[in-house]
Amino acid sequence: MTNEEFAEIAGVVRRRSGIVLTSDKAYLLETRLGPILSRFKLASLSALGQKLRQRPDEALERAVVEALTTHESSFFRDGKPFEHLAKILPRLISNRSPGAPLRIWSAACSTGQEPFSIAMLVADALGGRADCRVEILATDISAEILQRASQGVFTQFEVQRGLPIRSLVKHFRQDGAKWRIAPELAAMVRFEERNLLNDLSLLGRFDTIFCRNVLIYFDAPTKTRVLEALARRLSPEGVLYLGGAETVLGLTDRLIPIPGERGAYGVSAQKAAA
Repeated sequence: MTNEEFAEIAGVVRRRSGIVLTSDKAYLLETRLGPILSRFKLASLSALGQKLRQRPDEALERAVVEALTTHESSFFRDGKPFEHLAKILPRLISNRSPGAPLRIWSAACSTGQEPFSIAMLVADALGGRADCRVEILATDISAEILQRASQGVFTQFEVQRGLPIRSLVKHFRQDGAKWRIAPELAAMVRFEERNLLNDLSLLGRFDTIFCRNVLIYFDAPTKTRVLEALARRLSPEGVLYLGGAETVLGLTDRLIPIPGERGAYGVSAQKAAA
């Protein structure tokens, strides 16, 4: 594969997802695109690069992006954001306007562990109350991964990664050798294909947004673009959770760190008022 052919594939991935593939990531193409070559009857990565350069092919471009998107997840991953959410949920629930739902967005939700972890915390905070409507939106760029996530079924290995035994017993039902999320939690979560680079305005406002370990794949201008779009989707008292290696500093002044909390950001009062 020539540098030009690598650049063609990397360009498609960047244009469609914002993910930047540098030359040191060439090994990812070798390890992840094999099934794509077989599916589209292409002899090599060089042939793939040439086809992408010759003419637009929506199905092929989509398949390439999905194959090169990382889908690593676990329940209550990197605990701190979930600890903070559990702490503020009583306030978020009590401060709702009459009839307004509690709205939480899990962006780049991968295989579903994050939105279902959020649903468990919300269920625990509600304690059986029926007077609070809950909407958890779980989005990802990959239709294939969303199909899996929406089933709410996890292997023994997956539930052993970060899920306390108490939560497993309380919120899951055994389904053969696997575990299925309880129907009342599944009902809280709506899965939807969504690209963070597209217009997000129709999604409305959210009390909290989880967008963790996504920005690390973007260049600085794309990070700024996404962060400012997310800030516009937050309610004035809302919280945005980023990954431990991510920050808003130097990228946008619409969001400010929440004192004493790692990876948690609120909307700047000056920008909220603007």
